[in-house]
Amino acid sequence: MKWKCQERREEMTYLVLVSHGDFARGLKNSLGMFASEEIEKVRVFGLQPGESTDNFGKRFLCEVEKLPQETRLIVLADIVGGSPLATICKVLDKQKMLENSLIVGGVNFPMALNALLLKETSELSDLKKMIVADACYGIRELTVTEDDVTEEDI
Repeated sequence: MKWKCQERREEMTYLVLVSHGDFARGLKNSLGMFASEEIEKVRVFGLQPGESTDNFGKRFLCEVEKLPQETRLIVLADIVGGSPLATICKVLDKQKMLENSLIVGGVNFPMALNALLLKETSELSDLKKMIVADACYGIRELTVTEDDVTEEDI
C-alpha cells in the first residue's frame, strides 16, 4: 500500500483593517513606512459613502473565500459597533472563521503596528492583551514647555 502524505499548509495570519471611508487605506499606507516587508499581509476594507452594507459585505466575502479555512485574522476596526465592523463579523460568522479571529475596535497606529509585527509569533489571546495595552499606552497628553522649544525648532 502506498502512503500519500497531505501537503502541509503553513498557517497564515492576516491583518484586516476595517473603517468608514478611507481611514483603513491610509493606516495601511502609514504601516508600510514601518513594516514594508509585512504589508502584503494587510487587507483593507472601507465602507464608502453611499455604499450599502450588503455590497460591503459581498466585497469582504469575495476576499475571505480566497483564504484557507485555517487562516487567522486580526481585525482592527475604527469604531466598535459601527456598520463596517458589524458587517465583517457577520461574514466571518457565516464562514465559520470567528474562532480563528481576533477582533478589536478603536484602532490606532501603535495598535496596528504591533499587531502587524507580532501576528505570526503570538497566540491570539496574548496578542489581544499586548495590542490593547499598546493602544492605551500610546494615548497620552504631550506637554511642551517654552524650554522645550528653541528658535532652531521654528
